[in-house]
Amino acid sequence: MKKLSLHISPCPNDTFAFDAIINHRIDHDFDFAVEFKDIEELNEGVLAGIPDISKISYSVYPKIADEYLLLDSGSALGRGNGQLLVRRKGENSPIRTVATPGLNTTANALLMRYFPEVEVAPMLFSTIAEAVERGETDAGVLIHEGRFVYHRRNLELVADLGKLWEAESGLPLPLGAIVMRRSVAATICKQFEALLADSVRFAFENPQISRQFVKQHAQELEDAVIESHIALFVNEYTVTLGKEGREAVKRLLGVDV
Repeated sequence: MKKLSLHISPCPNDTFAFDAIINHRIDHDFDFAVEFKDIEELNEGVLAGIPDISKISYSVYPKIADEYLLLDSGSALGRGNGQLLVRRKGENSPIRTVATPGLNTTANALLMRYFPEVEVAPMLFSTIAEAVERGETDAGVLIHEGRFVYHRRNLELVADLGKLWEAESGLPLPLGAIVMRRSVAATICKQFEALLADSVRFAFENPQISRQFVKQHAQELEDAVIESHIALFVNEYTVTLGKEGREAVKRLLGVDV
């Protein structure tokens, strides 16, 4: 058995993609010690060199590239899936403070790219909508399930950061990736990379099998929200980055992958 630590988020796109691996719906001889963490906790984990395999924000990859290899499978990357900058309805004063899901996240990187004048207030992604609604910050950047349900609160859209990126680059937006410690043997890395691609394919072919597992970890439990989340963040780029995916990552990060 190949024993490896695996850190992913509890969000539907990760649990959907990894369900077949974690729950042994497809054959493999890995032994994973799985931990579910908030995206900024995941970023901090790889910065500290803790897990063997981890989900990360693409924006943190240049800081860890010497220690971790970016995998061809497992990415959250696509069009129309960008983070949303929102504020309270009816507000027209200047936006000075913005809640983001962490300084190392792609959400934060894009906010700074397009709104460099604002002051950032990092907080747990699942608390941002409430914080903005309560007036703790002028605005907030929503990711994961929050981007689908903000309209139920007293919030309105200021900007879709993904649309700004697509207008600038013409490329899909790289959000999250899976990385593996470079000290792991290359043969094991290739085996896991292929296994993850197979897991995603299995999930596509059997979309309902993972639903209970996904709901065990999701913030929003409505099937419609879960299905929208998965459809937006799990796609052909999750199976393999491909030429366009790699071009998008290079454009965002300024590094070859």
